[in-house]
Amino acid sequence: MVNNQATTADSGWHRALAATVTEPSKLLQLLKLPESMLPHIQAAANAFSLRVPINFIHLMEPGNPCDPLLLQVLPTQAELEPQPGFSSDPLHEQAACKLPGMLRKYQGRVLLILTQACVIHCRYCLRRNFPYQTTQGGQALNPTHWQAILKHLDNDTSVQEVILSGGDPLTIANDKLENLIDSLAAIPHILRLRIHTRIPIVIPQRIDDTFINMLRRTRLQIIIVLHINHPHELTPQAITAANQLATVATLFNQSVLLAGVNDTAETLIALSQCLFQAQIIPYYLHMLDQVHGTAQFAVPVSKALILMHAIRSKLPGYMVPRLAQEHPGQPAKAVIA
Repeated sequence: MVNNQATTADSGWHRALAATVTEPSKLLQLLKLPESMLPHIQAAANAFSLRVPINFIHLMEPGNPCDPLLLQVLPTQAELEPQPGFSSDPLHEQAACKLPGMLRKYQGRVLLILTQACVIHCRYCLRRNFPYQTTQGGQALNPTHWQAILKHLDNDTSVQEVILSGGDPLTIANDKLENLIDSLAAIPHILRLRIHTRIPIVIPQRIDDTFINMLRRTRLQIIIVLHINHPHELTPQAITAANQLATVATLFNQSVLLAGVNDTAETLIALSQCLFQAQIIPYYLHMLDQVHGTAQFAVPVSKALILMHAIRSKLPGYMVPRLAQEHPGQPAKAVIA
């Protein structure tokens, strides 16, 4: 079905946020795909639900089951098959939860899980199995959790950067985000705020004047890391949103290298060119995190290295992302190329 019921103030971005497809049959109907695909799609969606905004569906090619944007969100039978070497928590994030809603993985930084809400359920998602509702997982904006986190941050002067993640932190209303940012800015040794989000690309209406002005007012240096995997995602509206964000933040992109989606040199070169034109720095090209249900997206390192060589031969260095892989317990991501 299409969910058109806004749960917050009646504004353009809230309406766009609420206009999502959650029923596989509706997705197939909108894209003119055969109903024979439904049983396998439904079984996978029962394990990890389908959620994709109408805005994003409109970018897909009707009748094409291999559309690169569709493949990112389409539940498939492959997700349910045994996948040796894949696990529910490949990066040991639950072990990194020092407080409910707060992960400490790297020196000088903490990551806050603000919400489990996402506007789009990417099938390769690292946190598709994250225990958001448990004590070990938790969400930072729970009032009890938030006070404990603020106390911890106030006492730990080694923390200079706070990373907002989720879910997607921009599903949270502006007034709540502003209160959060003000609380963090009141801690003198915190210098930077990093926001990881897909929303400016999927729901560009979210980047409104209120949000931009909120970021402009804070003393914190703002870094926004976007998650864009294919050049077709960079619509004129998304580019406008990125240009607005670039007036108040440094913009980076991190892509995931995904089989069938962006595993050609031509696609990756076009992506970097589109990103740079939109004032977004191509930062990371991630190898797939080995999460249960994602093996169909895996690209061998050997192929990734060939792709990186091809990219470097065609683009200036400042437009070449770093090929990286994250390993649990390591002090930083491993840069492969």
